[in-house]
Amino acid sequence: MLNAYVPIALFLAVAAGVGIALMVLGRFLGPQRPGAEKLSPYECGFVAFEDAHIQFDVRYYLIAIMFIVFDLEIAFVFPWAVVFRDLGFMGLVEMGIFLGLLLMGFIYAWKKGALEWE
Repeated sequence: MLNAYVPIALFLAVAAGVGIALMVLGRFLGPQRPGAEKLSPYECGFVAFEDAHIQFDVRYYLIAIMFIVFDLEIAFVFPWAVVFRDLGFMGLVEMGIFLGLLLMGFIYAWKKGALEWE
């Protein structure tokens, strides 16, 4: 029974070996000349003036969670749309309930002010 897993183990070993070999080759063969320009702050254009561990407003996380929820909603709607004709009326009702619950959650978040950004 374990013979069926030998190709998978071999594939994983080769993939890990190639990845490690490429990193080692890049480390030893690549240029190692860091200069002032290369070590300068590059993300925002100026040197950081505060601690990196600042607290974010909770609304940032609420909007991120809502994005994930509605993104997952689309992930469920596409397969449903592909087999819509095979599901019949019950499939339509079930998807209506699903979308209705998501709509209720969106309206609740809207009423609570989770979408307001100051």
